[in-house]
Amino acid sequence: MNYEILLSFIGASMLLTIMPGPDIIYVLAQSMTNGKKYGIVTSLGLVSGILIHTSLVAFGVSALLKQSENIFFAIKLFGAIYLLYLAYLTFKSDEEVLINTKVDKKRLIKLFKQGFLMNVLNPKVSIFFLAFFPGFLYSSSQNTMVQFYVLGGLFMLQALLIFSLVSLLSGNFADYLKRHPTFNSKIKLFKILVFVGIAIFILFS
Repeated sequence: MNYEILLSFIGASMLLTIMPGPDIIYVLAQSMTNGKKYGIVTSLGLVSGILIHTSLVAFGVSALLKQSENIFFAIKLFGAIYLLYLAYLTFKSDEEVLINTKVDKKRLIKLFKQGFLMNVLNPKVSIFFLAFFPGFLYSSSQNTMVQFYVLGGLFMLQALLIFSLVSLLSGNFADYLKRHPTFNSKIKLFKILVFVGIAIFILFS
């Protein structure tokens, strides 16, 4: 087992999770509007959906990897190209991190279900996992499917920790965004560097 690859995966996952996107913004909005408990329940729903995407990738890619090393390289190449494409889209975008504080208050179980469905019904998550996970397979002897579930579990754990931390510190995050109008340009550069860096790592790992 290559623990360096696992540590690299955890580090890359954390960088990807803290990049402002629909999920983390929704958690932040729920926390600011309805309270920290609601943000944490939303987080639990969102990360639970990762199990579905992990399963889709694990069963699909594991079957392909048994056929040929060339297929494995092709999947890694696809992953690197897709991440570079995301970097390009980020570069071309005029995205802003906006917090919508007018979020309807829902019962906790309904909020959990909504977070789960938000994640599961987003096909981009499966595509992203297909691009991201194969480059971090850490063992040549362990079952490939098991490795995918280990990676999925680690991704879920770090995402839950970060989302929960965002919920607990929601007031501080909101104040920071108000005081730093240049935040958007900085986070845009950060996202580009993260995508490019992970693409290079996947391609040459």
